[in-house]
Amino acid sequence: MKKIYILIILSLLVLTVQAADLKAGKNKARSICAACHGIDGNSLEPTFPKIAGQHSTYLTKALKAYRDGNRIDPVMSPMATSLSDTDIENLAAYFASQQVRCD
Repeated sequence: MKKIYILIILSLLVLTVQAADLKAGKNKARSICAACHGIDGNSLEPTFPKIAGQHSTYLTKALKAYRDGNRIDPVMSPMATSLSDTDIENLAAYFASQQVRCD
């Protein structure tokens, strides 16, 4: 029975990842995120965190919290206000798919 539950959960995770549009996420990253986090999520400025390779669930929750006012930051909150749920899912999947660089 446990195996069936695990299989169902894994299937749902795969469907969630497949639903995200990495190209749309990259385009949105170019227009909104690149100035601080870098186009691929590898910020060159130590003030801004590297988000490449970060788990997509974490990025999704963080962006929604900034957008919805549950997490406040003077830079991130205004940036997230214009993001739709789809934008957030695409961005999270895109940055999660990137490799973190140790520059």
